Amino acid sequence: MAKKKVADEEVESGAKKVKVVPKMKKITPKRVKVPQVEEVKEEEPVEVVEPVEVVKEEPKPKQKAAKKPVVETIMQDDEVTVEKTSDGVVEVKKHETNQSTAEELSIEQKLLSLYNLQQICTKIDDIRMVRGELPEEIRDNEDECEGLKTRIAKFTDDIKNLKLKIESENTNIEEAKASIKKYEDQQNSVRNNREYEALSKEITFQQCQIQIAEKHKEKHEAEILEKQGKIAETNDRVKEIQEILEQKKAELEVIVADTQKEEDELLVKAEELRAKVDDRLLTAFERIRKNAHNGLAIVKIERDACGGCFSKIPPQRQLDICLHKKIIVCEACGRIFIDDKLVREHENDAQ
Repeated sequence: MAKKKVADEEVESGAKKVKVVPKMKKITPKRVKVPQVEEVKEEEPVEVVEPVEVVKEEPKPKQKAAKKPVVETIMQDDEVTVEKTSDGVVEVKKHETNQSTAEELSIEQKLLSLYNLQQICTKIDDIRMVRGELPEEIRDNEDECEGLKTRIAKFTDDIKNLKLKIESENTNIEEAKASIKKYEDQQNSVRNNREYEALSKEITFQQCQIQIAEKHKEKHEAEILEKQGKIAETNDRVKEIQEILEQKKAELEVIVADTQKEEDELLVKAEELRAKVDDRLLTAFERIRKNAHNGLAIVKIERDACGGCFSKIPPQRQLDICLHKKIIVCEACGRIFIDDKLVREHENDAQ
């Protein structure tokens, strides 16, 4: 115990403190005898064979060759073909439309189609320009003639109504005259002056009614005469307009006869070109043509400016137009641009 206390004490040597650690005893492990274990031989695994069932395959019946159904065409159109087989199955086959082919066209082909369509439409406009203002004049004369006929019909209805009013006034006059006669007969059998004066007042009132009815009658008769005069004047004007209309129609027929064949051919070509352009682009083309004063919807660049409104075009935009990567329109007027070089190449190929 004294040794343990000494071991735990701290001995100071100068400024340093030294801690004394006790010595540990060495422990020697004891040898233990391990019993020997006999080696166990691993037994080889025994394979278990499962019994296999033998299934006899039944012979398959021979299939008869299927007969090809007879196809009958019920209806055939440019867009759809309807076929019916002998089994009663109806099949509808849709044809490819021009719209799908139009979508496959390149930007250059679309622009050229629009340019060719513009040229044909311009020729048609020139042909119709030869007719001048005759169609519009004929249309105006026809409208005026219809208006005059409507006015005549209105005057006729007014005359009928005035005649009915005159008949009503004549009826009022006859009734007033009958009342006067009745009151005069009653005056002969009156008993006093008061009854006589009352009957006299009634007679005077009926005479006033007759005068008013006659004035109304004269007024209605004057209106009838006035309207009859207007009807006569309107009929004369209608005859003049009809004569002028016949002359202008004859002139227009002569002019149309000379150019009708050419116009019909151009209209057929225009429809063929419209089928090659997609609907959205064609709608924009027609809208631009309608709003443009000269009828031009697709133009070339002339002297670095738009060929329709003559607005200045920047060089970068001109380069984009020459590349033909997309359809470009004028920012000022909305017209579609086409490259002059592309048009010349197309014209040379056509020649």
